[in-house]
Amino acid sequence: MDEPDLTGQTVLVTGSGRGVGRELLLATADCGANVAVHYHTSADAARDVAETARERGADAAMTVQGDVTDPDSVDGLFSAVEAELGTVDVLVNNVGDFAPAHWADIEFETWNRVLETNLTGTYLCAKRALPAMAENEYGRIVNVGYASSEKGLVNPKNFPYFVAKAGVLMFTRMLAADTQDDGITVNAISPYVVENSNEFPAELPRDRPASFDDLVRPLLFFLDPDADYVSGQNLEVDGGWLPERV
Repeated sequence: MDEPDLTGQTVLVTGSGRGVGRELLLATADCGANVAVHYHTSADAARDVAETARERGADAAMTVQGDVTDPDSVDGLFSAVEAELGTVDVLVNNVGDFAPAHWADIEFETWNRVLETNLTGTYLCAKRALPAMAENEYGRIVNVGYASSEKGLVNPKNFPYFVAKAGVLMFTRMLAADTQDDGITVNAISPYVVENSNEFPAELPRDRPASFDDLVRPLLFFLDPDADYVSGQNLEVDGGWLPERV
C-alpha cells in the first residue's frame, strides 16, 4: 500500500520509547509527520527514538514525559507537545501494562495499574486531544486493543488485561459514534502475540507472531485520507487465531 503523506501533521504515540509504540511512531516519521515520543521512565530510549525519527524523515521530533493515568500529567504532556509541535492531529494510545499471573495472585496495585494504563490512560489522552481535533475538524485516534477481547475472551491468567482491553474497544466504538460529525475517526488495532512479546504460546497462527510491520500497515490505512469514512472499527492482527477452538 502507498504510505499516506503526513507532512505537517503532529503525531503523538504513547509509550513510544520502545516496542510496538516505537515502531508505530517511526512509521509515521517515514511519512513525514512531526512526532512526539512519549515515555514515562525511559528517557534515554525516547531520545534515541526521536533521533531515529529525524533520520527517517520527520520534520520535527521531540520527547515528552508523562503518566497517562494522571489527568494533570496528561494535560502537561499535551501542553508540551502543543507548545513545540502544535496541536495533536494523530493520537495513538499504545500504553498498556499486563500482568501474566493468575488473577488471585495479582497484587491490588498491579490490578489497578493494568486497568489504569490500558483503559484510563486511553480515556484521558483521547479526552485531552479531542477539543483541538474538533476545532480543526480533523483528527485520527487509533487505540491498541487485544485480539478477541471483543468476544468476551477471559482467562484466569492476566484477567485484568482482558477486561481493560474489552473496555478500550467499547470506548473506541462509543467515541467513533460521538465524533462522527467532527471530522475525526477513532479505530483500534488488536494484535494477539507480537514479535517482542514476553511470552509465546506453544502454537502460533501461521507459525509466527505478528511482526511490527503487520501492525504498521493497518495504522497507515487508518491514517490515510481515503479512510475518512472508516471509524469505530477494530482490526484484529492475529493470523487467524481462534481462541474458542475445541
